[in-house]
Amino acid sequence: MPTVSVPPLSFPAQAYAEMIGNAYDGYPLEACGLLVGRGTRVHRFVACTNEAASARVYTIPGKELLRAEMAAEGDGLEIIGVFHSHTHSEPYPSPTDVAQAPDPGWFYVIVSLKREAPEPRCYRIVDEAVSEVPISVG
Repeated sequence: MPTVSVPPLSFPAQAYAEMIGNAYDGYPLEACGLLVGRGTRVHRFVACTNEAASARVYTIPGKELLRAEMAAEGDGLEIIGVFHSHTHSEPYPSPTDVAQAPDPGWFYVIVSLKREAPEPRCYRIVDEAVSEVPISVG
């Protein structure tokens, strides 16, 4: 079976650093935010409130999502994904993450804080099938 090459989700260093910082800022609760860009290129990270205020799940408030969508459209961009942290588990989508994945076109970035260094991973979730996407920074 041939190996399919998947283009990485590409972050500018500043947006990547903001996302990792947000994961730590939210600890011990899950942190969350939106990825704004085009295609596979993130242009900016938008930190959001975890309305669920939980260490196990996250919910982005509708007003924050709408505000981010309108700002992205104003810049000729779109929301291309969502980030959240896992405070004590692996950087892999939980059954809840998979069931609640709102958009098959989005990238789902999870940053695990389980170990000494943050562990970011990116996925696509389509019809409850999870596939990993590489991340590049720079």
